[in-house]
Amino acid sequence: MNDSKSLLIVDDDEVFLNRLGRAMERKGFSPILANSVEEGKKLAAERVPEYAVIDLRLEDGNGLEVVEALRKVNEEAVIVMLTGYGNIASAVAAVKAGAIDYLAKPANVEDIVNALMAESDSLPMPPENPMSADRVRWEHIQRVYELCDHNVSETARRLNMHRRTLQRIMAKRSPQ
Repeated sequence: MNDSKSLLIVDDDEVFLNRLGRAMERKGFSPILANSVEEGKKLAAERVPEYAVIDLRLEDGNGLEVVEALRKVNEEAVIVMLTGYGNIASAVAAVKAGAIDYLAKPANVEDIVNALMAESDSLPMPPENPMSADRVRWEHIQRVYELCDHNVSETARRLNMHRRTLQRIMAKRSPQ
């Protein structure tokens, strides 16, 4: 039933989803694309892929639901979680649900392929271009800002910083 190296990719960003699907096809995978939790769970049950790359935060829910659904039909599936909002708690939850690796967006295709094809007892290679400390700080601020429904005052309170300081930080371009 399974295609050789069948790969379920679940992400709600259509452009990223299609681009990653084409790139993974060039790497020898047979991609199955889904842009929601419901579609991902449905395709996981119907197609039973060997591999999966699943975004953690999707518009209609949490990618961990797709991981759990895939684990029910294929305990041997190799699953990598992707997220633009990485933190330790969500990484632990992803691994507990059955993911073998957890990558922060933007992850390049080589990093994803390496994570999918890594030996189960080997340690993953460190990223070649890790985010700078300034970039990590920027990403964290943006995530808290988004979680506070773009309310600057509430974001500043939660980050324990002055509102004007936060506004100055956010007015600058994101660091590289």
